[in-house]
Amino acid sequence: MWVAAGTRGLGVGRRLLTGLEREAAARGFGVVRLGTHRALTEAIQMYRSSGYTEIPAYYLAPGNV
Repeated sequence: MWVAAGTRGLGVGRRLLTGLEREAAARGFGVVRLGTHRALTEAIQMYRSSGYTEIPAYYLAPGNV
């Protein structure tokens, strides 16, 4: 997911994340994994504040966390 710079801080990312989590639960998924780039500190902070914890990279991409 991506939120344009002009709309950051308005809760759009958190609403997207909540919607994704609800959809995953409705489809029977018990685990959600999010990948991001180290430079996206706002995203990392939002994920952590939403209860996500860092795990080893589960796919190979330059700079993923």
